[in-house]
Amino acid sequence: DNDLLQLWARQRWTVVFVTHSVYESVYLSTRIAVMTARPGRAASEVVIDAPAPRDEAFRTSPLYHEYCRQVSARLAEATRA
Repeated sequence: DNDLLQLWARQRWTVVFVTHSVYESVYLSTRIAVMTARPGRAASEVVIDAPAPRDEAFRTSPLYHEYCRQVSARLAEATRA
């Protein structure tokens, strides 16, 4: 995860990263598209407004846990639809 963040900080590329991990997505992303089940469609978006660069301390912060809660709730909604 940190390697990807360091590469992004140096190159400033647009990165589309696909993961099934809520925790990984919150740590790595500035925007998260929550997808539905088949057929996969974007159900909602969560903007992660957290300072960069992120480090391991971010993973224990209240802000990180709140974003994980938000993304998990959106994912639950998307899979029920």
